[in-house]
Amino acid sequence: MKWNTAPGVLPGLEEVAVTKPGPGWIVTVYNNETNTYEEVISILRIATGCTTEEAAIETWEIDHYGLCVVHRAGEDECLGVSKVIATIGIGVEATPDPLA
Repeated sequence: MKWNTAPGVLPGLEEVAVTKPGPGWIVTVYNNETNTYEEVISILRIATGCTTEEAAIETWEIDHYGLCVVHRAGEDECLGVSKVIATIGIGVEATPDPLA
């Protein structure tokens, strides 16, 4: 993780973390009118190992924005994650990360 000075951003805070993009691939999940919040949260936790809170935030984004990048990793890992998520019938794809 790289640290940059950010004067004036928050009083008393002199440094903020700047993260690099993931290692090359992303998993994007798309909204549908079939799956429930509970189903999507559950499968995201299983597939990505994220917390319930993170899965709930991503599920909200899927519902409200139509899609959400839910995982960043290498190609093999993203393909595996997308296969697990697809088991509930929701649209998902693993693609090269355009920010990498």
